[in-house]
Amino acid sequence: MNVPRLHPDTIEQVKQRADIVDIVSEQVVLKKQGKDFVGLCPFHDDKSPSFSVSPSKQFYYCFSCGAGGNAIKFLMELGKRPFSEVVFDLAKRYQVPVQTLEPEQRQELQRQLSVREQLYEILALTTRFYEHALHQIHGKEAIAYLKTDRQLSLETIQQFQLGFAPPGWETLYGYLVEQKHYPVALVEQAGLIVPRKTGDGYYDRFRNRLMIPIHDLQGRVIGFGGRTLTDEQPKYLNSPETELFDKGKTLYGLDKARATIAKKDQAAIVEGYFDVIALHAAGITNTVASLGTALSIEQVRQLLRYTESKRIIFNFDADRAGVQAAERAIGEVAKLAYQGEVQLRVLNIPDGKDADDFLKVHSAQDYQTLLDESPLWIDWQIQQAIVGRDLKQADHFQQASVEIVTLLGNLPNPNLRTHYIHHCAELLSQGNSRLQRQLEENLRLQVKGQRWHGRSQKWQTPGDRSLLAESETQLLRLYLHSADHRSAIQTALDAQDLEFSLSHHRFLWRQIVELENFVEADPTADLLSRLRDRCTDFPREMAQVYALFELDEKTKSDILRAPLVIRSAAAAMERVMCEKRRRHFLDLWKNTDCVATSELGQYYQQKIHAEDQRIRELDRQRNVNFADLVQAPIAGDGN
Repeated sequence: MNVPRLHPDTIEQVKQRADIVDIVSEQVVLKKQGKDFVGLCPFHDDKSPSFSVSPSKQFYYCFSCGAGGNAIKFLMELGKRPFSEVVFDLAKRYQVPVQTLEPEQRQELQRQLSVREQLYEILALTTRFYEHALHQIHGKEAIAYLKTDRQLSLETIQQFQLGFAPPGWETLYGYLVEQKHYPVALVEQAGLIVPRKTGDGYYDRFRNRLMIPIHDLQGRVIGFGGRTLTDEQPKYLNSPETELFDKGKTLYGLDKARATIAKKDQAAIVEGYFDVIALHAAGITNTVASLGTALSIEQVRQLLRYTESKRIIFNFDADRAGVQAAERAIGEVAKLAYQGEVQLRVLNIPDGKDADDFLKVHSAQDYQTLLDESPLWIDWQIQQAIVGRDLKQADHFQQASVEIVTLLGNLPNPNLRTHYIHHCAELLSQGNSRLQRQLEENLRLQVKGQRWHGRSQKWQTPGDRSLLAESETQLLRLYLHSADHRSAIQTALDAQDLEFSLSHHRFLWRQIVELENFVEADPTADLLSRLRDRCTDFPREMAQVYALFELDEKTKSDILRAPLVIRSAAAAMERVMCEKRRRHFLDLWKNTDCVATSELGQYYQQKIHAEDQRIRELDRQRNVNFADLVQAPIAGDGN
């Protein structure tokens, strides 16, 4: 777009009318925090919310990467777009009159803005035309369908401005172009007529269809959905993409639902137009629908602007197509769900019904109860991994477990991972308690293996690697040669969410946990012998860790004071992580202008101080004093 220089008055009006929260929330999931909003920064790989938006100051700022500015700056930086283009788009969005510094170009800009207003006018007039046609002789079948089949009242029909497109090929064309004298190019641009392939004239896009207007957030008609009343395909036909209508960014019913979404702090997304209409008619007005396409992240972000708890419920049909639609929708927002930015739930109505059919035989309260009791998305996906599979068959069991590991491996919270690993082991074991314990350990191994993949070594020093090598070697030797202390080692690793960092140690740990599922009588001897057997299967990998299989004098000594060794080694592993984080924040602090951005400098200092405190505590745990030696019980000699 070639936009000329805009007049300062236009720029100032845009700055005054553009709402920073409204604009940023289209790209970032924002949560209320006091007077401001916070979220994950879109300008860097943010792991925890460091992005702040102030409605009172109309300003955003990231305390991590330093990005900041007003609504115009946000759109410029995010889309790499020029200033004038962003301001012009915001002027159209907020209906600001556009003036330029070059008078000869004002006419063209006004023409562009005028086209949008005329499109709104044409679509509004078309809506009234379809509404009128619904109550004429040609609309007799359509009105009967709405009242009888859909059980809609006249009030609901009027509320949603439902109408009927007559069966003629040029009925609407004749009305808009020949009677109302709208330019044929504008009517085509509105998506209402289609040029004939022969190049001779136009015909109506919608013919002999029940018409459902689609509104924007201001309640203006921007497009239509047309449902056939015959066997004609497609069953539903939507308006094409236009200057006003973008299917991937529009939710049906949001103009009527957003107030209730904010009040109930909950939004439900259903599949079809009539599901929304039936639910609203029943008083459940916090529901919207996608427009016949896969749900997009942009559509979900629109909903998240209105619910403080970010609770979104997908209610798609329970048939295979509906399940696939739910899985696609979850995939679209999976990153937000894993990060906890959306409280995502999935509802499949019993007996495969959709919301409209359900309400024909149940009350609105029954549906609301289903919404309130709908499972979290991950619980739903775990069930989908199991449903329809015979877990007694090896291939079915393997397929289910692979899907489950993929799901759990992406959970960032260690406590949540532990909960679901236990839960999934219980499901897969089907009541076999012994198998459940084995499965739980195996799932933990596989989930950790998935999370290790691609782990960054940034901010790690040679000293870190040496300390890790020493600490990890101590724990592995102790684990191999002292069965009595294996549980304590596992507890220490889980409590601090520690993982072996060196690749050959990770490999050995995977072999250990896998083999322990089959260890029974003599864990110490059997585990080591089985590991030695694996040397023939993995000669290169095992060559790096084979020395750990021999019980040396130091390991004998470590076994005597095993609790202290475990405490010290685990603290050393965590200390390396703390040091890496500290160096990261220190580097950010050094590159920050703490005079110009004092808040950011203070934020980095707080992070550095917190890591320093934790490092001091870990150093205390690493150092063994006389009191520790006195209190620690002396174990056997390990032989």
